[in-house]
Amino acid sequence: MAKGPVLFDLDNDTAARPSVAEAPPVEDLAANAPQGQAMQIAARLAARKPSTLTRLFWGLALAVVGAFVSLAAWTFITDLMARYPLLGTAMSVLMGAFLLVCALVTLREVAAIGRLGRLDGLRHSAAEALAQGDLAAARGATDRLVTLYKGREDTRWGRDRLAELRGDQLDAAGLLALAERELLVPLDMAAQREVEAAARQVATVTALVPLALADVVAALTSNLRMIRRIAEVYGGRSGFFGSWRLTRAVLSHLVATGAVAVGDDMLEPILGGSLLGKLSRRFGEGLVNGALTARVGVAAIEVCRPLPFTAARRPKVRTIITQSLGGLFGKADKGS
Repeated sequence: MAKGPVLFDLDNDTAARPSVAEAPPVEDLAANAPQGQAMQIAARLAARKPSTLTRLFWGLALAVVGAFVSLAAWTFITDLMARYPLLGTAMSVLMGAFLLVCALVTLREVAAIGRLGRLDGLRHSAAEALAQGDLAAARGATDRLVTLYKGREDTRWGRDRLAELRGDQLDAAGLLALAERELLVPLDMAAQREVEAAARQVATVTALVPLALADVVAALTSNLRMIRRIAEVYGGRSGFFGSWRLTRAVLSHLVATGAVAVGDDMLEPILGGSLLGKLSRRFGEGLVNGALTARVGVAAIEVCRPLPFTAARRPKVRTIITQSLGGLFGKADKGS
């Protein structure tokens, strides 16, 4: 082998060189990544506010149908009373019982909406007392909080501790922080478990069911049930219309703020930094829908909680995703 410098003649190199323009396009993994279509469609459907014309149409349609049904029932009962008095009397009793049940259901729905309103009013009162440093207002909010949870066994120990220690608090922030730690922290844990269960259910159903409409229905019903249970945890047990109203409020806020979207950064605790495009389409959709459900659940906790987060730590969406969906991903990863 010769020693010394070696000379290469580049002018005589006639081999074809690759061109940048001829390079094959790089596959866009983000374009094919799951977007959680089921949850996004369910959120937009629930958050959509009907127009004035639509509300007027359905109101008039309900009034017309109700008038026809009432007139038909009245005619039927009066004719039956004229022909068969005994059967007519029995039918009148049944109709009266039905109307009584309808009235009771209506009263229950009104009471449920009132309970949700009390939670909202208590939260605003506590926030104002905290912002102004008003100790008297803070004591009033604390008394209302104790009254709200009076009679519940899961808050008895916290109420006893609050009654024992509240006399030592000399400012509004300290008193509200004490009430939050003793009464609401255990309820926060229960509400977080509800969110984790709902996220796991939505992720599993949307990953296994191949029908898009079934995914949307499952996501919407699971979120409606989750928000209703969260309200029950905090003492705002709601009926159907109250739960629907609360769900619309939560989802409308998320849609308005653009929070119904999930990127790789939110699912990083589950995927270990890998891209969603590397997953199967159905499994990726399930994970994204579960993650969006967790985000809806955290927003519902903030809406239903009777006190704002001050001393206690606000639940983190990433933590809930890791605890609820990490097991699903791990099992799927081991089986593959």
